[in-house]
Formats: sequence, C-alpha cells, structure tokens
Amino acid sequence: MPRIRSLRPNVTRDEALELISSGLSGALRTAVVGPLRSIGDFHIPFRLFQVEITNAGRSESRILGIDVAAGLLDLYHFERVPNDTQVVSLDTRNCAPAALDDARASELVVEKVRRMIFRQGFFRMRDLKINATVIPGDLHIPYWVGFHGNGERARVSVIDAVRRRFEGAKVKRVLENWLMTPVSGGH
Repeated sequence: MPRIRSLRPNVTRDEALELISSGLSGALRTAVVGPLRSIGDFHIPFRLFQVEITNAGRSESRILGIDVAAGLLDLYHFERVPNDTQVVSLDTRNCAPAALDDARASELVVEKVRRMIFRQGFFRMRDLKINATVIPGDLHIPYWVGFHGNGERARVSVIDAVRRRFEGAKVKRVLENWLMTPVSGGH
C-alpha cells in the first residue's frame, strides 16, 4: 500500500456524510442520482511550484499546485508551502497515481497561469514572463466521494475535504479514470 503525504482534511467522514445527504440539496441529489450507498476517501496527487510572474514591469510570486494525475484540474493556490502541521502521512490505496513528469507539469502550470492572466485582461499583458520551479515532494489533496445509485449504475458526488466544497466534472473524471484502471497490484 502506498504511503502518501496529504493535506490535513478539514472535513471528517461524518461531516461529509452530512453535507452529501442532508438538506434540500441532499434530497435533490437523492432524487436525481439515487440514495447514498457508501462514502470513501480519495486522494489526488499535486505537484507544487514556485511561480514567478513578471507582467508590465511588476513581479509577483505564487505557490501553485497542479494535479499530476492528469493535469485536468484547476490550479490549487497556497499561501505558502504547507508545513508539517498541515500535512499528514498515510497509507492508502485510494489515490490516483502521478502520471505527469516535472517537465510536463511545469509546462501546464505556465500555460494555465498564462490563461488566468489573459482572462484578467489581454491589454494588461506586457512583457509577460512566467517561470515555474518545482518544489520537491508531491502533496495529495483529500476528497470525500459519495457513491449513489439504484441498481447497477453508480453515480458519485465529490467534496474537497480541505476547502469543504463540492467538486464538478473534472475531479469526477480523474476519479472515474482511476476507478476504471485495471488493478495490477496497485489499487
């Protein structure tokens, strides 16, 4: 079983159960996708980068993480590199494998940051330079996954266990890809 470093979750299993199944949104979710059958944890590996951005003569530095399972997810923003009190080490099979090397992950970070700046205003871009330097040691982000359904078809709802928010199609795609990968002694 792999040992991973994960951000410490801010949502317990019981809180995730409550978030998924209670209230009007829980009733609506049950009506649309079926009753909640089980819940489990899932971890997605992220690689952190120190990103230096120079634009229009101004420089700024950010700590950003990109999922290295597929490179599909939005960048994860950090105030600073998480310290030992914000990280836990655990043994789990419920984690997607890292599929991107440092070079590809760096390319994607730069591309996503460029798009982010572009969306803020094309005319604000002048002499844009973006440099991404990898911070060693992947960090996993924990999620709670609710499995719903009637009969043989299962649907999922996913909660980011750090930010306490429901996730959409991109995280579900990473999860489904992992679930559909044939077992070869891995998970």
